[in-house]
Amino acid sequence: MPEPADDRTTLKEAIVSLIDPDFVMGDAHADLTSHDTYTRGVPYATFERLRRQDPVCWIDETDGNGFWAITKYRDIIDVSRDHQTFTSSLGIRLEEMTPEETAARSTMMETDPPEHTRLRRLVSKGFTRRKVESYEDQIRELAAGVVETAVAKGQFDFVTDIATQLPMKMLGRLMGTPDEDGDRLVELGDALLGNTDPEFTDHVVDLTDTEEFRMVPFRSPAAIEVFEYARSQAAARREHPTGDIITQLLAETTDGDPLTELEFNNFFTLLVAAANDTTRYTMTGGIKALLERPEMIRRLQAADDDDELWISAIDEILRWTSVTTHFRRTATTNVEMRGKTIKAGDKVLIYFVSGDYDDEQFENPYHFNIDRISNDHMAFGRGGPHLCLGAWLARMEVRVTLQELLKRIDRIEQSGPEARLRSNFIAGIKHLPVTVSPK
Repeated sequence: MPEPADDRTTLKEAIVSLIDPDFVMGDAHADLTSHDTYTRGVPYATFERLRRQDPVCWIDETDGNGFWAITKYRDIIDVSRDHQTFTSSLGIRLEEMTPEETAARSTMMETDPPEHTRLRRLVSKGFTRRKVESYEDQIRELAAGVVETAVAKGQFDFVTDIATQLPMKMLGRLMGTPDEDGDRLVELGDALLGNTDPEFTDHVVDLTDTEEFRMVPFRSPAAIEVFEYARSQAAARREHPTGDIITQLLAETTDGDPLTELEFNNFFTLLVAAANDTTRYTMTGGIKALLERPEMIRRLQAADDDDELWISAIDEILRWTSVTTHFRRTATTNVEMRGKTIKAGDKVLIYFVSGDYDDEQFENPYHFNIDRISNDHMAFGRGGPHLCLGAWLARMEVRVTLQELLKRIDRIEQSGPEARLRSNFIAGIKHLPVTVSPK
């Protein structure tokens, strides 16, 4: 690796040989706390600089107490595994909450073992690799319908017409919710996870006063509507139990007690918010990478659905997009890391989006390589108890959707500028206009 560089120009020149010609590094001194930063793309140059010069870096906040940015792959693994030293129980985002707010808004994500394990076991059987493989025919049928409708238009927004459609349709099948409710659940999920983007909510957390919603997830009024919907679905399952996820959530946990109403509502809200958006942005980032490399599209079009090339390609898409940029942890005790003293109570951000481009872990990380063999990416988290519950489902949804698209077209091109989500938490393209030539 080249010697450290202090200014952004020298940094880019120093690593130019390591970068794909189409790769946009961004600002080497970007404000990682600003949601607006990410509307211009992930500031990879900033993370590159931090990994090289200050991998355990203290960052001040204008509206918070500051935090430690952990940017090296191995350090991220270490923090993720040590939930006793680095707890999730005080929040996984930068926002600082009172104990009252934390208790009211807690989901499975904001818990440590054994509580995390208790909640996870409620639905984990529905997301195992073997179980997800049994969904493939159903997923392919849904994907084919979505793709055929979009391709018939010739020109469309890949995000709204394809990437948004399948994940929520499939989640609806798993939860047992009516298909006709899907569009509204997508809108509510966008308002929750996109609570920093004015396109998705009128209650943007850093631009409007959201104090009245501080006791509900994401400080969003959308959570209140999701709660009401969750209660109606729970009442229906209690009257007529089925084998869906909602019924599973209402069953007794491993300690013999069912979830409280608040636990159920928050769990349901997490599913609506996370299960759709992250897969959508991964799928979109993947097609964007392929659009810029037509030769890779041709190789995938020539591959069978069960060709191993698809497996490596999807893992590379997951690494390349790294949609969830970070999770926060909070130090429970003083701890030393790379010569720095992290004090008890300090916020610690583990940047997956940085770890996925660490050249000590990935050879030529700034090159998109669908043949990459060693690819222990961090797209679903890595190390510790918080590995994404829907990892196998997301993989299959992305793979099957891209397969069904590529087998129906001769050519696909981007037909206008993309628009990116305003968020420092989720890195995603929210609009991607494309033109296709059907077969």
